[in-house]
Amino acid sequence: MRDINVRNKRGMGTVEIVIIIAVLVALALVFREGLTRYAGNVMQYVFDEGRVTGAFG
Repeated sequence: MRDINVRNKRGMGTVEIVIIIAVLVALALVFREGLTRYAGNVMQYVFDEGRVTGAFG
């Protein structure tokens, strides 16, 4: 009887991780356009050469 309970508890961790990953993927799909736009804006800000040359010159 004890072996069955230990096995069930071990499997619950895997199920929880799969559910969490599924929720994160679903959120990423729902907010894909906004996340893509945000990432593009951040990359444009970080790699803007005008900011780099303006700081040194």
